[in-house]
Amino acid sequence: MHELSSSFVLAYHGCDRSIAEDLINYKPFRTSANEYDWLGSGVYFWESNPARGLEWARFLQKFRKGKKNRIQRPYVVGAVIDLGYCLDLISSTGIEFVKDAYADFKHYVELSGREMPQNKGGPDLLLRRLDCAVINHIHAVNDRDKQRPFETVRGVFLEGRPIYETSGFYEKTHIQICVKNLRNIKAVFRVPPGQLKTF
Repeated sequence: MHELSSSFVLAYHGCDRSIAEDLINYKPFRTSANEYDWLGSGVYFWESNPARGLEWARFLQKFRKGKKNRIQRPYVVGAVIDLGYCLDLISSTGIEFVKDAYADFKHYVELSGREMPQNKGGPDLLLRRLDCAVINHIHAVNDRDKQRPFETVRGVFLEGRPIYETSGFYEKTHIQICVKNLRNIKAVFRVPPGQLKTF
């Protein structure tokens, strides 16, 4: 966890076209609070990856078909994000911090007699209930102890199949950012169509 000296990044949010137009016209982002969100509750972005943001919106179009929050026209918007005070899981400090928080969370769960959440969902563990609970526990403890709140959480994820035999590179590797403090979203912009092509 740290406050980066150069903390502005470009990141991308996949959503329905109507929501994208609202965001471009200064309406606020909606916070995700699913129990399986990979980096806890907040607003999610793909760092430096507009094509992946659009791919996510297309996935949601299929996944939410027939639901109230369905996506009719997949779209992606860009955002300028100030990482600010960031729980950065790309850094050794952030990883150690979350490792310690896991031990604390496990202790709380054992005292309560509840069952420990599990990460599930195939080799990519698409339903990250444990990770989500640990990150949300960090935010709750900071709030309870009146510690400085994290404004963003950032993590790198190796996802998908290796791109060739014995490769250490994976098809869907990405950096995700979860914004807790919406004031850290400094601008929203329309993504030029040429930036949505993979090749």
